[in-house]
Amino acid sequence: MIKHNAENERIKRKYLIFLKEAKRQNEASLDAAAMALSRFENYTKHRSFKAFHFEQAVGFKKYLAGQENKRTGKSLSKATLNSTLRHLKGFFQWLAMQSGYKSRINYSDTEYFNLSGKDTRIATARRPTPVPTVEQIKHVIDNMPETTDIEKRNRALIAFTLLTGIRDSAIASLKLKHVDLIAKSVFQDAREVNTKFSKTFTSYFFPVGDNVQDVVFDWVDYLKNELFYGNDDPLFSKTNVIQGKSRTFEPSGLKREHWQTASPIRGIFKEAFNAVDLPYFNPHSFRNTLVRLGEKLCQSPEDFKAWSQNLGHEGVLTTFYSYGEVQPQRQSEIIQDLKTPHEKDDINADKIAEALFRRINAQNAGKGL
Repeated sequence: MIKHNAENERIKRKYLIFLKEAKRQNEASLDAAAMALSRFENYTKHRSFKAFHFEQAVGFKKYLAGQENKRTGKSLSKATLNSTLRHLKGFFQWLAMQSGYKSRINYSDTEYFNLSGKDTRIATARRPTPVPTVEQIKHVIDNMPETTDIEKRNRALIAFTLLTGIRDSAIASLKLKHVDLIAKSVFQDAREVNTKFSKTFTSYFFPVGDNVQDVVFDWVDYLKNELFYGNDDPLFSKTNVIQGKSRTFEPSGLKREHWQTASPIRGIFKEAFNAVDLPYFNPHSFRNTLVRLGEKLCQSPEDFKAWSQNLGHEGVLTTFYSYGEVQPQRQSEIIQDLKTPHEKDDINADKIAEALFRRINAQNAGKGL
């Protein structure tokens, strides 16, 4: 059985370069596209892409629907099906415009990669996401040990994530110099920090409590005055691993190097939540926590704009659309509370609605709609 097609490999490499350099997609998106293409080639037994026709797309959809998730043993989710087919559709549409393929591939055949309308709605439906409360996170922090350097780092890591809402990939690349305790801010410099879309911006500490802030302050002080870290050293160093007396690898303090990925950070979060019998909440869920806190604390459109900007969102609508869903319990409370009119709340709601209306109109005008 053929397991390699040199011609396919060359055009796939060209496509991935196109996605990275022209479409400015990140490594995760490139990996997803490569995985989709690999699945398709396994199905076609690595036949040349020049032989593509709509029957292959139809057959692949049936084949993919019968595949299992290797981790769970269950059928692939509709979201996975939709994502895989979307990547393949994009690839073959691009391929249909490339020299040597134009006469071989019918552009309209790529439409056969679409899922049914029903399955697409299932795949793209927004569902409630479990989000920790500020109180739950504080409970985790309060119960974390802080005797060793590793324990101090882990505790400060969770406190810092709540205090700033910074993404785990950015946290893994932060240097000590990026944190300003006097201004209570973090400068996310895209030249050195792995920020989303390589944006550079300053975020300020969220009002989540002095006790959380103190944990971060103590950690920075410990790095500078006890471990003698310099400005260019990591804010959160990786664990130093050595070979112990029993010839097994074991942790031994901190190594003055950045984590290469955010995976160790997620492992620390999982262990900390499990230790207090709470379900695991990943670092990104803290951003949802902060959005919901902002919905309670912000009293004007300007307040929420500043809160949104502090999360790195260029537009406040991103915060509303991506993070602003109301939890069912809170939804019930709001609906019941509306039985009694609140004049002040009505005024604030009108202001927010008016501000959003102006922003939507401005964006539509900019797009020429």
